[in-house]
Amino acid sequence: MSKIAFIGLGHMGLPMARNLLKAGHELKVYDLVQEAINELAAEGAKPARDARDAVAGMQVVITMLPASKHVEGLLLGEGGLLESIPAGSLVLECSTIAPDSARKVHAAAKARGIEMLDAPVSGGTAGAAAGTLTFMVGGDAAALEKARPLFAAMGKNIFHAGPDGAGQVAKVCNNQLLAVQMIGTAESMALGVANGLDPTTLAEIMRQSSGGNWVLERYNPWPGVMLNAPASKDYDGGFMAELMAKDLGLAQETAQHSLSSTPMGALALHLYRLLLKQGKGKKDFSVVQKLFTE
Repeated sequence: MSKIAFIGLGHMGLPMARNLLKAGHELKVYDLVQEAINELAAEGAKPARDARDAVAGMQVVITMLPASKHVEGLLLGEGGLLESIPAGSLVLECSTIAPDSARKVHAAAKARGIEMLDAPVSGGTAGAAAGTLTFMVGGDAAALEKARPLFAAMGKNIFHAGPDGAGQVAKVCNNQLLAVQMIGTAESMALGVANGLDPTTLAEIMRQSSGGNWVLERYNPWPGVMLNAPASKDYDGGFMAELMAKDLGLAQETAQHSLSSTPMGALALHLYRLLLKQGKGKKDFSVVQKLFTE
């Protein structure tokens, strides 16, 4: 069993850390929110006073933070956490950040003899709780094999996307596609209902037809169609619209670097930014349905 420092106990990080505890690993945890630390401490984790205290004596460091600036601010520069992590340790950076930011952290870690993987996840809060996340991993294959048992405790699908930063590229591609699917599904649901169709019937017709997609299977944006979906809970819970906007912004940055044409991704970003201006950023990203019904 590994000695793990887990930093970042938000909606995703807390259940991920809990699954590592359930698998028998020794965990030392830190977050800016003391209640999150206390919750895991009550389940057997060791509470840390700060991030530096969290990594002391640990073999593995896992970070799950909101954005690139938080990851770079924590790990890099003079006084950055990488200075406190001993050579030979393994860092698993599970946040969704810019690929270039991930590569910067990789380079700094390698300079100190620290193995690192960028390993963003897909599967949402439900997948984090159930331990069924998908990990998209960038970095050395040998490091991935060392980390595989840890990923397996938190998820069911582990993909080696390629070298440093490749996990982040895969993640922004995936989330761009998810956003486009969600917007297209919401638009079509609104069109059918406006023309007299029952939303549940329409959803099932499209799910079983050529328009079928993950959103129709698992996450319908129309309230009442799927009782456990955020749409049926006033769009609370799930993956916040502001985080989808962030990931779509990362996709556009990535497209700019490679001079890729992503018109659908660009439109999706604009629509999610409109949701943020409407004050819906904290709602689940399926709240995009309201753009077509209000």
